[in-house]
Order: sequence, then structure tokens, then C-alpha cells
Amino acid sequence: MDNNQSLMRNIGPFALMLTGLGSIIGSGWLFGAWKAAKIAGPAALFAWLIGAVVILAIALTYAELGAMFPESGGMVRYSRYSHGSLVGFIAAWANWIAIVSVIPIEAEASIQYMSTWPYDWAHALFVDGTLTTSGLALSALLVIVYFMLNYWGVKLFARANTAITLFKFAIPALTIAGLMIAGFHPGNFNIAEHGGFAPNGMSAVLTAVATSGIVFAFNGFQSPVNLAGEARDPGRSIPFAVVGSILLATVIYLLLQIAYIGALSPEQLAGGWHMVSFSSPFAELAIALGLNWLAIVLYFDAFLSPSGTGTTYMATTSRMIYAMERNRTLPAILGRVHPLYGVPRPAMWFNLAISFIFMFFFRGWDSLAAVISVATVISYLTGPISVMALRRSAPEMHRPLRLRGLSLIAPFAFVCASLILYWARWPLTGQIIVLVIVALPVYFYYQAKDNWQGFGRDLKASWWLIGYLPCMALCSYIGSKEFGGLGLLPYGWDMGLVAVLSLAFYHWGVRAGWRTPYLSEEREQDAASMEGMPALSH
Repeated sequence: MDNNQSLMRNIGPFALMLTGLGSIIGSGWLFGAWKAAKIAGPAALFAWLIGAVVILAIALTYAELGAMFPESGGMVRYSRYSHGSLVGFIAAWANWIAIVSVIPIEAEASIQYMSTWPYDWAHALFVDGTLTTSGLALSALLVIVYFMLNYWGVKLFARANTAITLFKFAIPALTIAGLMIAGFHPGNFNIAEHGGFAPNGMSAVLTAVATSGIVFAFNGFQSPVNLAGEARDPGRSIPFAVVGSILLATVIYLLLQIAYIGALSPEQLAGGWHMVSFSSPFAELAIALGLNWLAIVLYFDAFLSPSGTGTTYMATTSRMIYAMERNRTLPAILGRVHPLYGVPRPAMWFNLAISFIFMFFFRGWDSLAAVISVATVISYLTGPISVMALRRSAPEMHRPLRLRGLSLIAPFAFVCASLILYWARWPLTGQIIVLVIVALPVYFYYQAKDNWQGFGRDLKASWWLIGYLPCMALCSYIGSKEFGGLGLLPYGWDMGLVAVLSLAFYHWGVRAGWRTPYLSEEREQDAASMEGMPALSH
């Protein structure tokens, strides 16, 4: 049976773009402008532009892959098709870590905004930059709401997501207009006593790209790719949805950053950009400017925007676990689909448990956003290599979308992703790389169960990635002090070295790709297993 006939393809391009935009416009816009300005000052505007260009380049590589393999949870399977099971497992694990951790951060963002309500019990939810026990309990309750919206099928999710996404457009627009009209200080963009436009230099701008939540804020472009299996005409709808959602989000984020910088009063900036501290940035600014109506709207949206993203990610992460089980690297129970409601409920329960674990260890938007951003970058690394490796090893495969200039876009995307990983600063880079490889015993367990069939060939195709991760960690460790290293590599030269090394690893990775047996399995396996898979309809 052909895979296309086994799926209910009823998501149109506009609805698919709303899915991406609904994932992108979550808690990132509520906190990103504050965190980026805290690190880089007014030069945070450049950080958003750099982030948008890099994410767009990466997204284009995934758009071609998504159109080639229009299947639910596809982003955890592409590198398996191009390089075999070991690279596939590492890429899938990194991608899943980056996405599933978004579910708790959205809930934490809502409660963090709630903590500035004018009530003593609300103030007790978030104290000294950390969610208290009561704050964590309310965050957990919100995650359960996301879970329930998906538990009885995808129609409820789809209807809720479309309505929430359309509404979410209006709130940032009101915020931008309200702050700019009520109190805009153009002089904030170049205050001499606070270091001018770029008070902490270009290195701070680059660190802001990596750790302030900018990469995290754009992460939602993955949702249209992961839902490609249910898209009408994926060759057209996927690139439209991916590019459209990123470009629209970029405009919104830039205007929000401008409004935030201009709305700060001289008193709030008295200690410099790094001393500006908020629990609910835009709401507290609105109250300071006497815009109580806007503060009320923002408090409401602080539940709505993150909840829309959290609900979407609860849907997409369950499909990722489902796809990883189909890779035969997770227990079979996680691939079970409810016969009536058509959702992978065991995968949803698993993601719910992992969300609680992340919430327990990272008790605030600030701390979790940095972790998610770096994990996200690592998860992106295999996309540019997989798409070009498949062009070499399987040139005859049907490509509904074949992007012109991808031979230039793909290496650019890989080098940029490597640089963002470096900009995240040591020791965070090393910590996240360890988090990515810590699950390898699970892979080896399932390989042993399968009598290590084909492992030798898969290992050969993975040496580039096995060498790449410690190499990047070492560069971060000995790199310039501007990025947390020992200072053995001078600033400027360190980034040049990372770029050269990553380009070498890119070409190695593309050449390491081969025509894996998983390509021939793909159509038969999808046709058999996807008949019971959920279809998202808008």
C-alpha cells in the first residue's frame, strides 16, 4: 500500500502555518526581549535577526526532508534514513529532548507571570527567581491540561490550536502599540553611561542568540514538519508553513524588542541593562506606564500563548516518541495507538512524566530556556547533512520539494548551528552534549536484542558525529574567555576555528551517508503502521 493512501491528509497550508506560528509564539515572546536585552542591551535587535537567518536556513533543509518523507514525527527519522540507526538515535534523542522540555517551560512561564498578580498568594508562587512548591504544583496542573486536550483525540487539539493562534496575533500587536504610545524613550537605544548601543560587545549579542531564548523562541517551525504526514500537498504546504511562520514571527519579535527597550524608564535602567529584573516583563512595564488594561490582557495571554504551544508540543512529542518506537529503539508499548481516538496514549503518558522531571530540576523560565536552546541547536545539526547525503545516496527518490541553492544553504546552516553551540558558553555546551549522549545505553540495549545486525555499517556512518561532539566541547573549553573558555584561543580566531572545523565535519558527514536499508523499509512500514496514526484536522 502506498504511504500517501494510508494517511488522512487534511491540513491545508494556511492551517499548517498556523500550527507552526502557534508553536513559535509561546512563552518566548513574553520573556525573550527582556532576557536578550539583559545580556546584549539594545544590540539584542541584532541577536533576533541573526537567530532568524540561522533558523530559516536550518528550516529550509528540513522542509525538503519533510516533503520527501511526509510522516508524523518525521524529524526523529530523517538521519536514520541517511546514515543508519546510530546517527538516527542520537539525532532523535536530541530532538526529542529539545521539544519535550518545552512543555514544562510553557507552564512555568504562565505561573511566573501569574506571580506578579496583586495578591500575596500569587507573589508566593515565584520567589528569588525560582518557582516555589505551590508554583510548581500549579505548573504541573497546567501540563496536565495540555495532556487532556490531546488525550481524547486530535480534533479538540486542532480546534483549540487554531482559535488560540489567531488570538495570539492580537496580543503582541496590542503590547507593541500600547508600550510605544504610552512611553517610548528613543534615547534608551544609545545610553552612553550604560555602554551605548552594544554595552557588552558583539560577543554578548552572539551569546544572546544562543542562551536568551531566541533559538528556543523560533523552535516551533518543527511542528509543520512533524505533522507533514497529515498535510495536503506537502511539497507546497510544508515550505509555505515553515518559511511563513518564521518570517511572521521575526517581525513580531523585532517589534516587541523595540517596544521593550523604548518602554524602560531611566529609573529602571539606573543600574545598567544587566540589572533590569522582571518576573513578568511586559505586564510589569504596562503597570508602570499606567496601562492596567494591557496588564490584564497580558496576564490572560500569559496563560493562553504558552498553553497553545504546550498543547501543540504535547501532540507533536507523542508523535516523535511514536516514530522513535518505529525505529525500534524504544519499547513497543510506546508505539501503541488508541483504536478509537487515534492518539498514541502510552507515548503521551511517557512525555507527561518527563515533563514533570524537567519541571522539578529547572524551576524558572530563565534556567530552562538556556538548556532548551542549546539542546535544540544540537538537534538541528543532522538536518543539513541528511538532506545533502540523501541527494548523493538516493538521487532518484521523489522530492516534491527540491530547493535551489541547498548545496550552499546546508553547509551555511550547519556552520551557523555549530557557532551557536559555541556561543552558548562553557560549561553549558559540554553539559548539553553529555545530556545528548547519555541515552546511548538504551540504543546499545536494543542493538544487542537485535544481535547487532547491521551495527558495523551504522557505526562507520556515524564516526563524523562521534568526532564532532567532543571536538565542539573541546573548542568551547579552550575557547576565548568571552565565551566562558580558558582563553587559549583568542576572541575572533576561536569562531574562525569552529567554522572551519564544522565545515570539515559537514563534508565528512555528507560523504558518510549511504543508501540505508531503512529507506526501502520506509514505505512498507509506514503504510502498515500509520493506518492507525492520528490525523490532525483544522
